[in-house]
Amino acid sequence: MRGEKRFLHMILMSVMMSFLPIQTTHGQQHYTEDPCTVQILVPGLKGEPGEKGLKGAPGRPGRVGPLGEIGRPGLNGQKGVMGRYGKVGPSGMKGVKGDLGDPGPMGPNGDPGVPCECTPMRNMIGEMDILVAQLSSELKFIKNALPSPAAVAGIKETDSKVYLLVKEEKRYSDAEVYCQTRGGHLVMPKDEGANAAVAGYISEAGLSRVYIGIHDRDQEGVFTYVDRSPMTTFTKWRKGEPNNAYDDEDCAEMVASGEWTDVACQPTMYFVCEFDKDSV
Repeated sequence: MRGEKRFLHMILMSVMMSFLPIQTTHGQQHYTEDPCTVQILVPGLKGEPGEKGLKGAPGRPGRVGPLGEIGRPGLNGQKGVMGRYGKVGPSGMKGVKGDLGDPGPMGPNGDPGVPCECTPMRNMIGEMDILVAQLSSELKFIKNALPSPAAVAGIKETDSKVYLLVKEEKRYSDAEVYCQTRGGHLVMPKDEGANAAVAGYISEAGLSRVYIGIHDRDQEGVFTYVDRSPMTTFTKWRKGEPNNAYDDEDCAEMVASGEWTDVACQPTMYFVCEFDKDSV
């Protein structure tokens, strides 16, 4: 910076000297004063810094910066309340039959018999003949009703109906087809007596639930019997049922207590067929 100032000063001096007249006397040069002089303004030295100005107005907002790093996961929340219990699942597979037990000790000899009385004996034989005929009829019915008699848990009768419990798991539609092709339907309890008979049937067989002939597959929320007759006189829904859980429960089951719940139609389950007694 000082070099620049010195260089500028030398230039100004050279310019001023060029305007002064020069006289020579005896070989010497003398400068004479000239009333008309030229004044050249030269910038002064740099002054001291001024005072700091007032703060200006805020500028416009800048652009949104890049996203920061993902923070650490927060603490786990408190455990929620327990949900409601689910429905009873399907029955498990039948266990393997156990080994035959040891024979028990022989019992004592009975009392001597009495002389035969022919009339009571004949009456007893007659009753046994009737019972044998009835059993033969039921056995024939079982053979004709299902392809596998071993799957039949037994027969129950009322004044007007015959109920057949089938221990062969089927989907709802397949179970109804089996009953229809043999002259019946899935059981349709239409009064308390019929419902109690079927519930007792389930309990005696050691089962927890079976398909029954009730559904709302034609119109959601409007349950009818499988023979398309309306349900107007009797129902036995468990509390909170039907609830169409997961929007997929269009069929019905009966549990051992005799109550009904709506269930999905796809799982396989045991079922009860119903036949009119006159047609058996």
